[in-house]
Amino acid sequence: MREASPPVSSQHQPTVRMTVGQAIVCYLSRQYSEADGDRRRLIPATLGIFGHGNVAGLGQALDQFSDVMPFVQGRNEQALVHAATGYAKHARRRATLAVTASIGPGAMNMVTGAALATVNRLPVLLLPGDSYATRRQGPVLQQLQHPSAADVTVNDAFRPVARFFDRITRPEQLLTALPAAVRVLVDPVQAGAVVLSLPQDIQSHAYDFPAQFFAEGTWRIRRPPPDPAEVEQVAQLLVKAERPLIIAGGGVVYSGATPELERLAELAGIPVAETFAGKGAVQSPAWWQVGGIGLEGTPAVNRLAREADLVLSVGSRLTDFATASQSLFHDPGVRFASINLDVRDADRLGAVGIVADAKKALAALADAVEAGGIAHRPLWRQRVEHETASWAPLRTAATSPDEPFDWSALPAGSDVVRGTGAELTQGQLIGILNEHARPGDTVIAAAGGPPGDLLKVWDATGGRRCHLEFGFSCMGYELPAAIGVRLAEPGPGARVTALIGDGTFLMAPTEIVTAAQERLAVTIVVAENHGYQVIHRLQMSRSGAEFGNEFRYRGEALSIAGDQSQDKQARLDGDYLRVDLAQTAAGLGARAIRATSASQVREALASTRDHRGPVVIVVPVIPHADLPGAGAWWDVAPAQVAADPAVAALRADYEAGLPDQRPL
Repeated sequence: MREASPPVSSQHQPTVRMTVGQAIVCYLSRQYSEADGDRRRLIPATLGIFGHGNVAGLGQALDQFSDVMPFVQGRNEQALVHAATGYAKHARRRATLAVTASIGPGAMNMVTGAALATVNRLPVLLLPGDSYATRRQGPVLQQLQHPSAADVTVNDAFRPVARFFDRITRPEQLLTALPAAVRVLVDPVQAGAVVLSLPQDIQSHAYDFPAQFFAEGTWRIRRPPPDPAEVEQVAQLLVKAERPLIIAGGGVVYSGATPELERLAELAGIPVAETFAGKGAVQSPAWWQVGGIGLEGTPAVNRLAREADLVLSVGSRLTDFATASQSLFHDPGVRFASINLDVRDADRLGAVGIVADAKKALAALADAVEAGGIAHRPLWRQRVEHETASWAPLRTAATSPDEPFDWSALPAGSDVVRGTGAELTQGQLIGILNEHARPGDTVIAAAGGPPGDLLKVWDATGGRRCHLEFGFSCMGYELPAAIGVRLAEPGPGARVTALIGDGTFLMAPTEIVTAAQERLAVTIVVAENHGYQVIHRLQMSRSGAEFGNEFRYRGEALSIAGDQSQDKQARLDGDYLRVDLAQTAAGLGARAIRATSASQVREALASTRDHRGPVVIVVPVIPHADLPGAGAWWDVAPAQVAADPAVAALRADYEAGLPDQRPL
């Protein structure tokens, strides 16, 4: 590391004179996390885009310390936060990346990424530029002139979506702000977006910082042990249960608690379902590994959930997707238990909670089960195996890539679909990806149809990892998250694949350039289905008619300039848009392939596995050809009053499910 200046002795202790920007970069470069004996750099790199709000201050510091704090240049600030979040998720919250942006729109572009990180409890450090702390400049470029709060800037928009926010208006504030920020980053309960808002003039101000402030710091990621009384309470519930079910959430993955979870499931004979974040929590293909639960789970798992008389959630917030809007559990005497680090999540649905680290709590619970001699439940196991067997052929039929599609299965009004040239369904495409996947590979999805389909049919056992972001369901996360995962695991062999729709690709393809610039081996598989088809599916089930979700040409030119009171505008109901996604990807620096048949997709995957740069494989898939439904209700209400009489019937179906909702 190149020091800003040599230490200067003072009356009390040695000091070093640095700017605010230099002090931030120097401090962060010397912070480490430690968990289970693994010590690593907490923030090994910074991503960003420079503007006048950060180039002279933080930018100068990143240049000066570039040997110990590498800088990755990006194209969109929101995407860079997603990349940092993907890195943190792959690192199991033991490390993350910093992201810097200029003031105004650059900073605001990071707000969505901050919300995603906070909702998903994943640590990221954001360093946005801010308006001048001094005010002698008058209103400056991109300054928000709030009429009643002169100290408010646009960066205050971060406050509701950040776990920690501080505005640095004096250099010495870093002495408390930086440790406080790092403390949140390494806290599994508090993890989320941490924002240090940096007025552009303050970034360049110098101060005599205590030299000791820049000594190496090691932050232990805590594993709170369980209270024996709480373990005993849950163990007693397991003793009495006849049809128990475990729901594994992301906390199992972050804690590395898979062995302990599998031991408990085997000892007590309890089936284990997985949420989006918990996909892959079970690695053994045992009888008790039953798959995804909830709105995008399997119908077999959801039937088991309806019958369960005890539900033990581990490391899950039990969102409405996992619980079918709290309607999934039908047994009148069903009890709930939980293992969670956060007491606010431990008592959901009135659960008896163990507030502790998942790895330690599961180990203690398994010990209690073994000591108590809980007998297996042969009838429940038979029921589980029956449901698993009933789902297996449906899954195989829906994902087998070599079976020709039955076009008669499409809903009425899908004539235009035949003109797409697609031969495969999205389910069949996933089948090919799964057969190609090796241990250590990671598939990523976040919004639209891919995450739900992966939860339902992806085999994540045996090290075929599945990274699903569905806490915020953010389009545009997947591609930069793949970059983050690759940065976290740069070694050869393992493939990092983002599965996205054409809607997501068209929204945010630009980080392909970043992947090309950094020679990062990431694969983007684009399922081209000509629209926001998962919302089209929801729309059809709630209003009975398509509107504004498919990518179609307007019949006639739109006219909105004059009096429209008598005009009937043409709708977006023409042919599907003709867009060459492969050519777009190639223009951004990717090796791009368009593959239509199963054999072409297999060849594209095989021939690009070792490519040292971004790969984009565009695969036309048949619109409206969905996987089998989960058989779950969702609280998305059709209109109570509508001109179309068909909506009334859809409303009646919705209201029929309301009595199944449990009180919170």
